[in-house]
Amino acid sequence: MDTLAPPTDTRTALVGLSRSELGEAVAAMGEKSFRAKQLWQWMYHRGAREFADMTDLSKTFRAKLEDHHIVGRPAIAREQTSTDGTRKWLMQFGDGQKAETVFIPEDDRGAVCISSQVGCTLTCRFCHTGTQRLVRNLTSAEIVGQFMTARDSYGEWPTPNDERRLLSNIVLMGMGEPLYNFDNVATAMKIVMADDGIALGKRRITLSTSGVVPEIHRCGEELGVNLAVSLHAPDDDTRSAIMPINKKYPLKDLMAACRSYPGASNARRITFEYVMLKGMNDTPAHAQALMRLVRGVPCKFNLIPFNPWPGSPYECSDAATVQSFADMLLDGGFSAPIRTPRGRDILAACGQLKTDSEKLSAKELRERAAVAEQTWAEKEAAAL
Repeated sequence: MDTLAPPTDTRTALVGLSRSELGEAVAAMGEKSFRAKQLWQWMYHRGAREFADMTDLSKTFRAKLEDHHIVGRPAIAREQTSTDGTRKWLMQFGDGQKAETVFIPEDDRGAVCISSQVGCTLTCRFCHTGTQRLVRNLTSAEIVGQFMTARDSYGEWPTPNDERRLLSNIVLMGMGEPLYNFDNVATAMKIVMADDGIALGKRRITLSTSGVVPEIHRCGEELGVNLAVSLHAPDDDTRSAIMPINKKYPLKDLMAACRSYPGASNARRITFEYVMLKGMNDTPAHAQALMRLVRGVPCKFNLIPFNPWPGSPYECSDAATVQSFADMLLDGGFSAPIRTPRGRDILAACGQLKTDSEKLSAKELRERAAVAEQTWAEKEAAAL
């Protein structure tokens, strides 16, 4: 059973502030601008979680920081490690809401799958997250904080060089639609990409969208990260049936946005994600239609065996069907690897993420906050 969280700390988190915002926070405390650079390096290069750890800052400055700010990390409500090495964290934020983050290890590297929302705006029929209503967008602090917490777990501070990184990539493929929270996602990723901090290059970051057409070009222009598109069907009727967003942004518009994605080339191809649903999208006719659809787009496919979840209405295509589908795409000149499911035993695989966070009314939030405040006060009084 979950316990009540302590009242929200009213101090401002420094993690998640842009470089200019961090400078403003330092100036507001009457400190010189170089202090912002020191803080940045302590947080994002060395991974300091407390101001007391920042030993080259004066005691006076550290006291000011403690009065007005926190460094800022999500709390870990639950951590699970799969039999295949995949690790999943249930992150809890200051208001008690939660989102899931997953690390998918390979032999000498791995990707951290980060969430951008609590719940999801969309209602894709095959996705467990889509059965949870959108609660709210995550802040830039909560987005970058997920990667930092994963680094804490694996002891990857100070920032290692590329040759020694285990957490080598970020995929924005967790809970939520990143392009419906683009400003916060962009701020977080610019922090991640800064050379004097976490220093993860844009080629190591992949943003996955269900097809929010108006924001796709902006993503390429402002971030230049790799683009992945949740496609899952080669025609509007099928795609609309499993992905209602297609009714707003049909395939014609989506393909036009992909063709004009800044930086897309044969060297940097767009990834089309395609979950294999038995009897829905897995026939030879679907494969042929798919190849016609993406003609002219520098792309590759990522075929995803459907990962079941409690109450899911679909089945995964059988292995022979998936392999035949992949072979047809390969014969047509397209790379189409079949993703190996990871973390199924802890519901950490693609499409399986969900939390118990609820969308609450303002009255309900006030009532819960009041109860939490009273309970916390009682605990503190008892401890005295």
